[in-house]
Amino acid sequence: MTPWILKLLTGLFLLIVPATGFAQQPPHCELIPLPGRRVSLQIDGVEQTQWHAGLQDPHPFLFPVRGPSGALLTRLGHPGAPDHEHHRSIWLGYQNIDEQDFWTDSAGTRIRQTHWYDYRSGTDEAILAVRLGWIDADAKERLDQDAIIALRPRDAGEYELEFHFTLRPPDGRSSVTLGQTSLGLLAVRVSESISEHFGRGQLTGSSGRTGEADLFGQPAAWMDYSGPVAVGRGSGRRMVTEGITFHDHPDNPRYPARWHVRSDGWMGVSFGRPGPWVIRSGDPLILRYLLHIHRGPVDAVEADRVHRTFAARAGFTILPPGKSGPHRRYRVQRATDAAAD
Repeated sequence: MTPWILKLLTGLFLLIVPATGFAQQPPHCELIPLPGRRVSLQIDGVEQTQWHAGLQDPHPFLFPVRGPSGALLTRLGHPGAPDHEHHRSIWLGYQNIDEQDFWTDSAGTRIRQTHWYDYRSGTDEAILAVRLGWIDADAKERLDQDAIIALRPRDAGEYELEFHFTLRPPDGRSSVTLGQTSLGLLAVRVSESISEHFGRGQLTGSSGRTGEADLFGQPAAWMDYSGPVAVGRGSGRRMVTEGITFHDHPDNPRYPARWHVRSDGWMGVSFGRPGPWVIRSGDPLILRYLLHIHRGPVDAVEADRVHRTFAARAGFTILPPGKSGPHRRYRVQRATDAAAD
C-alpha cells in the first residue's frame, strides 16, 4: 500500500469515527470497577480515591483520598487508639438506628452493598450509585439507603466528592428511627500530619472559629481540616499544605448541621443532634454533602463560594428500568436533566 493511499484511508477513518460514535477523547472522569466490590474513581487516568464495599468491610468507605499533590489526605484508623479501626478514611456509620449501633465494628451490625445502579464515566463528573442495606446483629435490615457519589474535577488538581443519600425504611417496615447521637452519618479521618494534636493542622468552621473546643457540637454550614502532608521521594521529599472542606447542603433538614470534631484528626456531620428523626415509609430522608479537596489552607471566601454553588446545584434522581435507555437497567442523572427528558 502506497503512503498516499494510507494517508487517505487514515483521513477517511478519522472522518467516519465521530459518526459511528467512537470516542475522540478519553473521558475526563472515569469509574473503573475492581475485584471485591471496589471502584476506582479517576481524573485523567489518575486515581483520586477508591470505593470499598466488600464483604470483609463492616461499613463502606473511600480510601485512599489523594490531594492535588497526590499526597494522602486521609488514613485508616486512629493514630493512637487501636479501638478506632472503624475510622476508615471517609466512611458511613450511625451510632443509633432503632437503638442499634452502626458506628463501631464490635456491635455485629453491617452496612452491605446489595447492588449497584450506575457506574458512569463522563466529562464533567463520574457517578457511582449503589444501594446499601443496614443489617443488625440478628441479620435484620433496619435501614435502606441509596448512595450516589459524584467525582467532580476542579482547577489545579483540586476536586469534589459529592454525596446524595436517600434513606427509607426497608420493605415490610413502616418507619425507622435515627436516634439522638453526635456520631453519624458521614465522617472523615484525616492524615496524622493534618490533625491538630498529632500534626500541625487546623480545624476551621464557617463561623470563622477554629479548634475542637470552639467547634464541637456547634452549627456550621461547612467544616474544614487542613494541614501539612508529605510529597515526593528521597531527598526531594517535602511538606505542602492541603485539606478537605466538608459542606452541608441548605436543603438538608437541620441545616446548618452540628459537627463532631476532634483535634486528634477527624470531623463528622452530626445529623442526630439535637434529637431523634423518624423516617416513615413513603417519605424518605434525603441528605446531601460535599467534600472539596483543595490546595493550601482553607480560604473562607472560596469555601463560601463553593458552598453557594453546591447549594444551587440540582441533586440526583435514579431512572428506573424502562426509562434508563438501551443496555442500562438504571440511569442516574441530575434532577434538572431528568425533568428535561
